[in-house]
Amino acid sequence: MTPASTGASTTVGAASSAPVTDSRMTPGGPGYRRMSFALFLAGVATFALLYSTQALLPLISGDFGVTASEASWTVAASTGGLALFVIPMSALSERFGRRTVMTASLAVAVAVALLVPFAGSLTTLVALRAVQGAALAGLPASATAYLAEEVRPRALVTAIGLFVAGNSVGGMSGRVVTGWVAQEWGWRVAVGALGVLAVACAVAFRLLLPAPKHFTAGSLRPRVLLGTVRAHLADPLLRRLYAIGALFMTVFGGVYTVIGYRLTQEPFGLPQGVVGSVFLVYLVGTVSASAAGRLVGRLGRRGALYLGGGTTAAGLLLSLADSLALVLLGLVLITAGFFAGHAVASSAVSRTATHGRAQASALYQSAYYVGSSAGSTVGAMAFHAGGWAGTVAVGLLAVLGVVGITLLGSVAAARVAAARTA
Repeated sequence: MTPASTGASTTVGAASSAPVTDSRMTPGGPGYRRMSFALFLAGVATFALLYSTQALLPLISGDFGVTASEASWTVAASTGGLALFVIPMSALSERFGRRTVMTASLAVAVAVALLVPFAGSLTTLVALRAVQGAALAGLPASATAYLAEEVRPRALVTAIGLFVAGNSVGGMSGRVVTGWVAQEWGWRVAVGALGVLAVACAVAFRLLLPAPKHFTAGSLRPRVLLGTVRAHLADPLLRRLYAIGALFMTVFGGVYTVIGYRLTQEPFGLPQGVVGSVFLVYLVGTVSASAAGRLVGRLGRRGALYLGGGTTAAGLLLSLADSLALVLLGLVLITAGFFAGHAVASSAVSRTATHGRAQASALYQSAYYVGSSAGSTVGAMAFHAGGWAGTVAVGLLAVLGVVGITLLGSVAAARVAAARTA
């Protein structure tokens, strides 16, 4: 991915036509391992903090005496804050540098994490989580740009893959760890322990990440940034991809926000630690996301999206059963379908955008986390009103939206093909 096209900065040494003088990092070369491990730790800290309360919602509900839909705002606030600030943070990184913005973002986020256990009310907790999400927006907004500038093109996919691996490990381990710690000592100690872990990750990140050598600062130039964003939003294909990402995440956010309530209630009655361990299902997503490229090769982009949507829908229907084995199988299918669909849509954004790819990606991330916030809130409200069946109904509507939008894309492609042959 090229650096953000805000008109603000240019990447020094980015041309691939001068391999002899290319001083960017490559596997086995100076600084590459340090850089990879630093960004892996940043990914762990980011996603562990972003979803730190998701596995703990039943305990938070009990502590504050609130409903599932009210407690879900502790998740929606963090993802919503990230969605709102990811584009502004990408612009700030153009002016002040990638490493500077990432360091500041982590510093603020971990400072807030140490305050979260002392929240005296749900309102205070939600406000802290919103600030935390806004701060964390500086990581995805800057990390890929840093890699594009500092790593040679042939090593870029691998380097970004390590950062994404940190994201998934952080998201999974944060939920699992908090589940088991909370079972023994309560949710406040659990999020506090996660905050301490994030502090360690943030310190190691700052010490390990090599200073940038290929970044040139520039002015923010908001008019150019707004023009680039406007152009992306005017592209019908990009709009469809943004909507698909948001709808897939609506399903995923709703399911994993509410699943703790479903499994701690009858007929399952599972303890908090076991409920937290359910998030190990995320490992299935790692496999399905890595297989997305092969799916697109065999089925095409729209075919892969249909398959992802169908797999997700099948998982939602299976999860309605009162059998724990079938519920877990349903979660496996939901997770596999979501990650495959997300991988296909997000990669298509980069291929579709012919300029301003950083802003195109930031818009996708913004839509993605808006979907997460909407899914967390609406899914919990549906659960409060109609139980797990209500949450499943919301998910199925979102999947229907994915299928409908993909079908519109198929029709549009057919019309273009017919016009060319006419």
